[in-house]
Amino acid sequence: QVQLVESGGGSVQSGGTLRLSCAGSGYTYTHNCVGWFRQAPGKEREGVADITSDGSTTYADSVKGRFTISQDNAKNTLYLQMNSLNPEDTAIYYCAADTICGSYYIPAVGYWGQGTQVTVSS
Repeated sequence: QVQLVESGGGSVQSGGTLRLSCAGSGYTYTHNCVGWFRQAPGKEREGVADITSDGSTTYADSVKGRFTISQDNAKNTLYLQMNSLNPEDTAIYYCAADTICGSYYIPAVGYWGQGTQVTVSS
């Protein structure tokens, strides 16, 4: 049974940092990518970043230079380091496994975590 469990969300002030983690178990790669998505209130879910098994990364333009995705294959854990946060980053952040690399194509995502709330105040 696939499980993706996010942690690390919270409330910070503008300019602050957070590190999200996603511990995964019970899945195998088919599309060979894992990543992070987010959904802000009243908006559609959008891709944030993803990473291949060999460490190649892609980022949404809105987070380039501020967010860093990484993974620890030994721990089967995905991370998202978020720096220079601003109120527009406020959203529920979802870990996703078995994605199409670089496309952020939501219907193709195989597995979702339950989400973790990130709130950035000005």
